[in-house]
Amino acid sequence: MSKITAAITAVGAYVPEYVLTNEILETMVETNDEWITTRTGIKERRILKDPDKGTSFLGIKAAEDLINKSGVDPSEIDMVIMATATPDLPVASTAAYVATQIGATNAFSYDLQAACSSFLYGMSTASAYVASGKYKKVLLIGADKMSSIIDYTDRTTCIIFGDGGGAVLFEPNEEGLGLQDEFLRSDGIGRDFLRIEAGGSLMPASEETVANKKHYVYQDGKTVFKFAVSNMADVSERIMQRNNLSHDDVSWLVAHQANKRIIDATARRMGLDDSKVLMNIARYGNTTSATLPLLLNDFEKQFKKGDNLIFAAFGGGFTWGSIYLKWAYNA
Repeated sequence: MSKITAAITAVGAYVPEYVLTNEILETMVETNDEWITTRTGIKERRILKDPDKGTSFLGIKAAEDLINKSGVDPSEIDMVIMATATPDLPVASTAAYVATQIGATNAFSYDLQAACSSFLYGMSTASAYVASGKYKKVLLIGADKMSSIIDYTDRTTCIIFGDGGGAVLFEPNEEGLGLQDEFLRSDGIGRDFLRIEAGGSLMPASEETVANKKHYVYQDGKTVFKFAVSNMADVSERIMQRNNLSHDDVSWLVAHQANKRIIDATARRMGLDDSKVLMNIARYGNTTSATLPLLLNDFEKQFKKGDNLIFAAFGGGFTWGSIYLKWAYNA
């Protein structure tokens, strides 16, 4: 009997209609298009403007796109993992709500939070469930309504983040395709450099925390950039070495879309030509948990069965890692 691996068999995505361009941001904070573009690579980002819609809406739309494209029966999905840093509500699982809304009535579901590494960690979790033989269909969704936690008077963060959602389906594979290897890491030193100070058990919400804007994302940009550049490049190079992959063997780099300079540095360390580096940061900005599945959806038609994909991400905490996956189908 062949060894079971977990392969991605379908993808889907959703981004809101409203486009927040650099030119619009110029009217909101002291910045300009040239400054943003040269330092981040971002030209615009999508924003979910409806105050009555949360991250679940993005996840539901992405999952529905996957279901419509693939024809999978939602009732056959065994579990739903929701990778997100912006759940709809504290305590109540966003994943459980999403699963019910898409008709995955036989699935168990939960949220997974590792900041911008959430989807990458979710890939590890989903594939382990499938490879164990216990479950046949695991839906992994990455979605974040980052606009709900961004201060649009803070030019250090409001230029970076956007809203969006993406989804992938993991299923068993006996051809040796799917997830091959992973190298995941974390370091609690990062807690001081990228965080939301209030709203948790250390600092519950109060009039004072709201008045002092402590429920918005704070980022020490220089420190986060330094850690991200070195760690994303290190793990990507390491997973290539561990699997005897040369730059010629790697078909695509699927990197977290936080900053074009970080992606470029990772690609250089791997010795990859620009043509192998997937990028859509100019259109979406940093959508946190959604960046990796949005890349897969945008470039799905370019992938060929057997292609070697290297995933890499870095997030608050700090959390980071790299995954080596063989693509399982021709679009």
